[in-house]
Amino acid sequence: MLRKFIRRIFVFILLLFILPALASQAAWQLKGNHARSWNTADWTSAGIFPSVVNNQEAAVYIMAARTGRWKGGFAVHTWIVTKEKEATSYNRYEVVGWGRPLRVNAYAPDARWYSNEPQIIKMIKGNEASKLIPKIERAIAKYPHAQRGNYTLWPGPNSNSFVAYVLNEVSQIGIVAPASAVGRDYLSKDRFVNIDPDWMNLQVTYKGYIGFALGKRSGFELHFIGLTAGFDILNPAIKLPGFGRIGFAS
Repeated sequence: MLRKFIRRIFVFILLLFILPALASQAAWQLKGNHARSWNTADWTSAGIFPSVVNNQEAAVYIMAARTGRWKGGFAVHTWIVTKEKEATSYNRYEVVGWGRPLRVNAYAPDARWYSNEPQIIKMIKGNEASKLIPKIERAIAKYPHAQRGNYTLWPGPNSNSFVAYVLNEVSQIGIVAPASAVGRDYLSKDRFVNIDPDWMNLQVTYKGYIGFALGKRSGFELHFIGLTAGFDILNPAIKLPGFGRIGFAS
């Protein structure tokens, strides 16, 4: 009985997590034309944000782009961009894996990441954005892994752990980090459970290695070694390891 149970668990993990991740990696490799090194990669603006001259209202953007080399096959890098009303510039917040991890305006707000085009995961403008920006800044200031040496590529805390932390703290933004944001499931301060401030989302995890999430923003998700599989009924979609969210816009 025990052997049969273990075999079923293995098949479940293989079908739900490993095979989709391998398929995503294969599709990524077939796409080709990836930057071979940090020095040769394109880190310039993708030109997707409007000029601040023509965009006077406040704005909040949650951004993502595929990571570099083989990691791009199943993971994205995420960051946060804000612009206050009538401000003359954007502010970009993110975590990186060298030096002091928390960076502000290290790149253009809509810069490519390792030559990969960024995507806007969530955009909020106007009065709602104006109300959110101070809350986002307070959450960033409280991020507990902002010191040198705090970064861990896997399972976290990494760049995606940072964005997930802010999205959890400021649940009014209305989303969770992308399903392909490996490291987002790591909870700070060795917590095993996180309930968003509005009680509309629950996450349970063992140090980011294995767990689940359930709620208005997550739908239903299973997490395994940084990979996510699940579905969303309120914003119809399925979530597959490597591929991320497949469905209608949230």
